[in-house]
Amino acid sequence: MKVAVVLFNLGGPDGPDAVRPFLFNLFRDPAIIGLPAIARYPLATLISRTREKTAQANYAIMGGRSPLLPETEAQAAALEARLAGQGVEARVFIAMRYWKPFAAETAREVAAFAPDEIVLLPLYPQYSTTTTASSVKDWERAYRGPGRTRTVCCYPNAPGLIEAHAEAIRQTWETAGKPSNVRLLFSAHGLPQKVVDAGDPYQAQVEATAAAVAARLPELADWNVCYQSRVGPLKWLGPATDDEIRRAGAEGKGVLISPIAFVSEHVETLVELDHEYHELAREALALPYLRAPTPGVREGFIGTLAKAVLDALGKDGVAPEGPWMCPAGLAACACRRGEAG
Repeated sequence: MKVAVVLFNLGGPDGPDAVRPFLFNLFRDPAIIGLPAIARYPLATLISRTREKTAQANYAIMGGRSPLLPETEAQAAALEARLAGQGVEARVFIAMRYWKPFAAETAREVAAFAPDEIVLLPLYPQYSTTTTASSVKDWERAYRGPGRTRTVCCYPNAPGLIEAHAEAIRQTWETAGKPSNVRLLFSAHGLPQKVVDAGDPYQAQVEATAAAVAARLPELADWNVCYQSRVGPLKWLGPATDDEIRRAGAEGKGVLISPIAFVSEHVETLVELDHEYHELAREALALPYLRAPTPGVREGFIGTLAKAVLDALGKDGVAPEGPWMCPAGLAACACRRGEAG
């Protein structure tokens, strides 16, 4: 049996010249801006042009390019090796949503591989219509090859993911000397409130991940969930991470931030958290300011991905990995509807 595993992620610019087209691809996605194409495309052009220089400056801090693809390639190699060690000969592919390798390119590679089974595995542990659903739809438009397809919709409280986060947080705290006066902030990428109000399960799943990680860290009992990367005039999920940092400083506390919805390092962690929010913490006297790394290729996380592949091969359609089912009332939940879009 030939198995193809397709890892989904957002992608990132591979150089300064890629910043504007990357931003354009991001903002022309109807999952991000829900306007008709006749309005969405000009708006995406405007946004990408006006944000280009600021974004280039951010990527310059990281050497001029996003580290997301190399990090994802390392995860793909680790997953392939883990599956081989468990007796499964699988080839792991990568399909990015907004920059290379795009789904169309990866779809051709998978078709040439001619798999019997395909497992679509998002590197978004928490499902959202703006991430997983968009990537799956993009893939479905692109792929016309052989193989039966199964989709892992989410894995917000899969044990290996939870242990990877808990391990990273604990190591960060211990390396800093186990400071007692710190608040643990689980920071996730934000969403407009209207997306969640429409039934998107992202917030519920982020909170489930945070609660499961916190349960393994009794030594850090003071914790909260917050949301970063807010843009535009819309109401976004709250509380905002920057507001929580200010609140901690006002209460005489430092912060330990865990990027709870990210599994790889990229601009939101290496720039927004490590530079912008670090500076804010100094100004707000929220010290010490500590930041736990993303799961990356930690054994627990790669184990979760491998188990997700193996479990998916025994199921049909779309299913979560781990002990999760979205609460009733979340109309956009793929695991309840049994479909990815």
